Order: sequence, then structure tokens, then C-alpha cells
Amino acid sequence: MQRTERMSTCTGPENAKVVVIGSGFAGLAAAARLVEAGFKNVLVLEAKERVGGRVHTTKPFTENIIEVGANWIHGQKGNPLFKIAKEKNLLSEGPSARKNMCLPRSVTPQDYFFKENGKQVSTTVVDQVCSHFNKLTDKAFDDELECKHKKLTLGAYLDDAFGEFPLAATEDGQQVYEWCKRIECTDEACSSLYEFSASQISYYTALEGGFFNTLGPGGYQAILDVLLKDLPSGTVQCNAPVKSIQWECGEDQMYPVKVVCENGESFEADHVIVTVSLGVLKDKATTMFEPSLPEEKLSAIKNLSFGIVDKIFLFFEKSFWPDDCAGVQLVWKEGPEDKDVYESLSEGETWKKTWFKKITGFDTVARHPTALCGWITGREALYMESLQDSEIAAICVRLLRSFTGWSVPEVSKTLITRWGSDPHVRGSYTFISNGVNGVEAHKTLASPLPPKDKCSGRKHFQVLFAGEATHVNFYTTTHGAYLTGIREAERLISYYAD
Repeated sequence: MQRTERMSTCTGPENAKVVVIGSGFAGLAAAARLVEAGFKNVLVLEAKERVGGRVHTTKPFTENIIEVGANWIHGQKGNPLFKIAKEKNLLSEGPSARKNMCLPRSVTPQDYFFKENGKQVSTTVVDQVCSHFNKLTDKAFDDELECKHKKLTLGAYLDDAFGEFPLAATEDGQQVYEWCKRIECTDEACSSLYEFSASQISYYTALEGGFFNTLGPGGYQAILDVLLKDLPSGTVQCNAPVKSIQWECGEDQMYPVKVVCENGESFEADHVIVTVSLGVLKDKATTMFEPSLPEEKLSAIKNLSFGIVDKIFLFFEKSFWPDDCAGVQLVWKEGPEDKDVYESLSEGETWKKTWFKKITGFDTVARHPTALCGWITGREALYMESLQDSEIAAICVRLLRSFTGWSVPEVSKTLITRWGSDPHVRGSYTFISNGVNGVEAHKTLASPLPPKDKCSGRKHFQVLFAGEATHVNFYTTTHGAYLTGIREAERLISYYAD
């Protein structure tokens, strides 16, 4: 990005310098849209050695892909990523496609539910409890909660409503219900449903159509590649973590914004689109911006929550589960989402001794007939990240053996995600804690700086914000991230069109 000999009073997009921070779906969508609209000076700075952000398609075990990060296309109708994937033939085809398509929170007869005493829970009990649980959560999603439930956490509301269900009086019913709350934590990326808002969830909009939980052989990377193909060579610069964003630079400066990287390299710009995760903003917002962000923006960053969802991939030399088994689900006598257990573990660090109880179970993995994937969330996930892979694998094998009674061999390879400890991400996706006005926080986070009414001669839209945490209805999703990148690009396109 060479400095041009002119004051930065850009007359059109061909002169405007735009720096995009982050190369996830939000950043790449913004960059691709700007380039398409005729912007000639677009640079994407990526802290990691690879593009994609929370999308990370890799091949650690065989020639087939594993999704370390995002692996769902959330719905089809109105989903731009589904549209791209369909148009470019990036979706899985054939009989396996049906197996890889499902509705959210769905449990199939192929899920084996085991109790810690080694006995299986009857599919009838599982179906009835899961079905009722989904009806109760749907009420929250559809904004149909009774007044008495609106101010409660999702966990407290569910406890109250589930208590009236006949199976709530049975031990198996209660234990499968606790499993349902644990699996819901992975959907919401929260540490516990007892910290999650029951009423705010209704602002999240689920798109119609089944969920693709696996794409074609190229995985999510193939969709990123579609966007990358539209960017001129050299647009994305990896290994370039940003240290500071100096905005509202003085009138004597040629450009209103200066981005300084950790290695000392700096880039001047008319506009910066910040697409880093909410986790990074929580970590660095107070030091990254000069001058500091307005109080309401910092408050929004603080009020929105950023959760951790980790995956534990276990690769075996041969499979040991029945052909019709889609996953081994772990049902505990005293699971962490049981109300009394949660309350007893809320103080102190005793919960660390039983961190593994937060694992919901081990699912089979598309294209990997001898691999299983365990899911874990919240503080237990963050604690797990501090352990050695070998220790985690040994505990998982022990769980599989004791719950199923099957002959479980040792693990030959592992891949364990550590999204919470990753300094360039600090978690997985956004959720709304109880007592927080999510809509207000999302909107405040998304608002550009400086506001139009405070520009005093200097250009506005110096700093723009995109990423899933800035979308009121599609937070947590890849299409939400993508659409916010398009939103901020369109903001600049309109600005130069006026």
C-alpha cells in the first residue's frame, strides 16, 4: 500500500484505502465485496499463519478433512453461504448427504445413550425427553414464554417447565434431561444454561431448511476459497497481528487512520473494518484503539458473552462401535447441568476434578469411519485446554470403556481444539447472558466510528465493525459473520456513491 501524494479527500472508491483486520468470513466477505465494487486499495491483515479465523479445515488423520472450527451450514433459505456452496457444488452428495443433514438439536435412534453404570437408556425415554425438551426450548426461541419465565435464565425456566413432565419424576428422565441441557450448552457456547438468558434467545433467527453438518470433500475451506479467488494477489497478509488502531489522526496527517502491527509495520488508511472476534475485543479493546473506544462501545463488548466450544477428535486404528451407532452419549447420575450440582460447584474449583462430565458424548465423524468426536463447553473446556493431549485421550477412553462395556482400543491419534487459549480468537462464539439487552449490545458494537454527528470536518466511517457478534439475529453463525462483512462493505460503497 504505497502512500500517494494527496490529502485523503478521496473522490471515489478507486482512491480509498481500506484495511480489513481479520480474514474470517466477515473480513473476506467485506474485502471481496469492496474489490467487486471497484475499490483498488484493500488490504486484509490476518494475525494467524492461515486465513479463515474460526473456520479451519485440516487433514490431520487421512486424506479426508476434519473441521477444527465451524462445521455447520445453519439452514438454507436466505443463507448466502448455502447459496454459494450449492452454486459451486460444494455440498456433500449422495446417500451420505441425507445422513449429514439434520435439524438443530435432533437426536436419532442411532444415538446410543449410556448411563455410568453401563446400562443403556431406552430409546423411548430418550425420544420423549428430548422431544419435550425441544418443545420447551422452541417456546423460548419463538418468544412464547410465560411472564413468570421471561426474567429467568434458560436453565431455571427449563427446570420449572420440565418439572410438570411425567418423566421428570423418573431417574432416567431426569438424567437424560440433564444431558439435553449439556448439549444445549454446546449449541449456545455457554458455560451453563444457568447463566444464559431465556428471553433474549428469541432475537436469534433460525433459517429454514435442514442443517448441513458437513460439506463436500473441500469442507468449509472450499467456501472461503470462493471469496479468496475474487481478491487480487497479495490482498491478504498473514502473520500480521495488529497492535493498535490509531483513528481520528490529526488534520495534518494524510490519512485519518493508522494501523500498527506487532512487528512495527504500519499502514495508513481512510477506513478500517475490524472483524476480530468478540473474544479478542474483550482481551484487547481497551489497549488496541487510540483514542480509546467510546464508553458505550466498551460496555457492549463487556456485556456480550463469548463462549468456548471445543472438540476432542479421537482416531482409532479400527472402529469398535456397531455399524448403526451415530454416537455414544454420556448420561450422568450427577451431571454438571443438574441444578443442585451446578449450585454446589459454583464456588471454588472443585469442578475441575470432574471437568470431563461436561463432555456430552462422542459422535461419529463424516468420512472418518474409525474416528469419534467429543464435545465440551465452557469453563470445563477451558480447563481441558490446559491438559496434555495424552491425558485427555486416556480419560476419554476410560469413559468410553466404563459407560459402554465395549472393548475400546487405545487411541492412535488425537486432535484437540483449544479455541479459548488461542490468543487470536479467545473462544468460539457469542451468547447473551441473563440480564443483558443483547439487541442493544449487538447494535452498539456494530455502529461505526466516529458517528456522523461528531465528525467535525474529518471523514466518518474511520473504524467499522463486523463479525458474528455484531449481528442482532444471526450471531454465532458463519452466515451472520459473512453478512456483517457485506453490510460494512455496502456502508462504504454507499458513502462513496453519495
